[in-house]
Amino acid sequence: MKYLVIIGDGMGDRPRPELGGQTVLQAAATPHMDRLASEGRLGLTQTIPEGKEPGSDTANMSLMGFDPALYHTGRSPIEAAAMGVELAPDEVAFRCNLVTLDHSGPAVVMADYSAGHITTEPAGQIIAALQERLGTAELRFHPGVSYRHLLVWKNGPLGAETVPPHDRTTQPVDDILGRQGDMALVNDLVRASWPVLAELEYNRKQRRQGRPEANSIWLWGQGTRPRLPTYGERFGLSGVVVAAVDLIKGLGVLAGLETVEVPGATGDLHTNHAGKVAAVLEGLRRHDLAIIHVEAPDEAGHSGILADKLKAIEDFDAKVVGPLMAGLAEMGPHRVLLATDHYTPLEERTHTREPVPFVLWDSQDRTGQGLSYDEPTAEAQGVWLPQAHHLVEQLIHR
Repeated sequence: MKYLVIIGDGMGDRPRPELGGQTVLQAAATPHMDRLASEGRLGLTQTIPEGKEPGSDTANMSLMGFDPALYHTGRSPIEAAAMGVELAPDEVAFRCNLVTLDHSGPAVVMADYSAGHITTEPAGQIIAALQERLGTAELRFHPGVSYRHLLVWKNGPLGAETVPPHDRTTQPVDDILGRQGDMALVNDLVRASWPVLAELEYNRKQRRQGRPEANSIWLWGQGTRPRLPTYGERFGLSGVVVAAVDLIKGLGVLAGLETVEVPGATGDLHTNHAGKVAAVLEGLRRHDLAIIHVEAPDEAGHSGILADKLKAIEDFDAKVVGPLMAGLAEMGPHRVLLATDHYTPLEERTHTREPVPFVLWDSQDRTGQGLSYDEPTAEAQGVWLPQAHHLVEQLIHR
C-alpha cells in the first residue's frame, strides 16, 4: 500500500460577491479534486487547535499527523531543521523575512511582506551582508529561499510578541515597532538593519527602477527546537516530503522523512509543478508514503488578487493532483489524503481559523457520490473531525 498526502496551502476562502456568492474553490475548475471528493470521504476538520495562531506551521503540523498542542514550539525552529541548522538548548530561532517598509508617510507601513518576492540569489547576498555587519557570537543569520530566512539568537527574547508581516500587509506597523519588553530587543535589531540594507547595490538598483526594496528585516515566529516522533517510530513507514518552503521540509526532517530539493520549486505561481510531481512519484517507488505541499494558493491569498488565486488552485488541480493520480494508478493499491491547511481569505490577506475541507480516498474503496471539493459541499456532508492530526492515522489505519 502506498500513501499520499496532498496539501494545497491557503486554498480555503469565503463566498465572494464577484463570484456570485461562490468561494474560490467552488468557482475554480478542479475536476481532479472533485473526483477525489466524489469517490472518497469528504468532510471538515480543524487544523488550528484552540489557543494557537492560525499559521501554516500549526496547520501543516496537524495535517502531517502531529498535535500542535503537544509539539509546536514556534515556526522558525521547524524551518531551522530544514536548513540543517541544529539549535542548542539556549538558542532561539526567529523567522527573518526580507520586507519592504514604506517610510514616506506619517506612519511606517508594511508595503510588501516579501520585498517584491525577492529571488533567492540576491536575498542570499543580502543575508550575507547582514551577517557581516550585524552578526555576532550571539546572533547568526542563515540564508533561506526567496524572502524567507533565519536568525539564530543565543538566549534570544523568546517571549517577544512578534507579528507575521503578512498580517500587516499595506497597514501601519508603528504599534509593533513601538512595543517594549522583549519586543524592544527585536525592534532594535530590525532598526539596525535599515542602514545596512539601504546602502546595498541591490536596493540602490531597486530604488532607481521604482521596484520594492528589501529595506528591512522582520523577525517573527520564534521558538526552540521541537522533538517529534518519526513516522518510522509511529507507523513503521518510510517517506518523502516534496515542498518549496523550509517550513514543510523542516516538518519532514523532524518526522524522519526524506526531503527532496526540486529545481525551480519557488512557492509561487511559477513553481515547477512537473518537477515536484516527478519527485513525489520517484519517492513513492522508494518509500511507503509521500507528502507534497504547494504554496501558491496561499501566496495568492496574501496578495489579495482573485485571478491569481483562481489560477493557483486550477494549476494545483491540473498540474499536481491530476498527474499524481495518474502516476499512482500504476503503483498498485494506494490511499490519498487531500486537504488545505487553512483559509487565506482574499479580503483579509492573512490566515484564518475556519475548519477546512479534506478528502480521504482509497483506490480499493470508491463510493461515487457525485460531490465536489469545496468548503460548502464538505460542510454539507456532516463529517466532522475536530482534530486534524488524526487524519494521517485514518489514512494509514483506515
